[in-house]
Amino acid sequence: MLKELCQQTITIVQEVGAFIQSEKDKVQTTDIVRKDKNDLVSYVDKESEKRLIEGLQTLLPDSSFLVEEGTVARTNNEYEWIIDPLDGTTNFLHGIPPYAISVGLSHLGKMVMGVVLELNSNECFYAWKDGGAYLNENKINVSPTPTLADSIVSTGFPYKDFSFLPQYTDLLKHLLQNVRAMRRHGAASIDLCYVACGRFDAFFEFNLAAWDIAAGSFIIQEAGGQVQDVKGTNDYIFGKSIIASNGQIQVPFLETVQVYLGDFKV
Repeated sequence: MLKELCQQTITIVQEVGAFIQSEKDKVQTTDIVRKDKNDLVSYVDKESEKRLIEGLQTLLPDSSFLVEEGTVARTNNEYEWIIDPLDGTTNFLHGIPPYAISVGLSHLGKMVMGVVLELNSNECFYAWKDGGAYLNENKINVSPTPTLADSIVSTGFPYKDFSFLPQYTDLLKHLLQNVRAMRRHGAASIDLCYVACGRFDAFFEFNLAAWDIAAGSFIIQEAGGQVQDVKGTNDYIFGKSIIASNGQIQVPFLETVQVYLGDFKV
């Protein structure tokens, strides 16, 4: 059931992705709304969310939705879709890749499926429970990198809550001097999928919402990786912190982040 449902979800996501790409050169400054400091939204986000909800409701009529733009009220049902209709809105509005659609599905509070479509490269990452992880029909796995020193680590910069900026900056300084390379894309769902397919070895970020990471974090785990929050527990979807890796470097990576941000509070 989940494999077929995943394929049906991909079809819907691809259709909405085509709409987003058709609008990328049409958005005007007057179409952009500031939700919060450095947090932007346009009609493209809202219309994409509506189209995703309409399509996904046909697949699971009794499901509920947790969505970024609030175009539908949340209810407590057995199945719940967790949706970011346009992850990387700022990138999209400035014509900078990557940006993506992220769709996760939970069953009784446990993730069972994830789909992330990067719209510029048309790379579709997806996974269903116990089915492995895939990129455009090819099975993917996390990297075999054995040490933090040899790792490429991705992150997201604080953009509206700067209360932990000194600690974050100290951590960034340490990592820059002790890992192979650092990257920042501005779309957490893609960073997570890049860990899943072995392009990155690890990812961390703070103050993310569930829709930013639900699908990508599930895909990592199906690809053989590991995901935790900064406390080392499994509350990463709603706990506002995520520490993900290929699994082999998870312990030293988590311990390193904890040295600087172990007392992080939402």
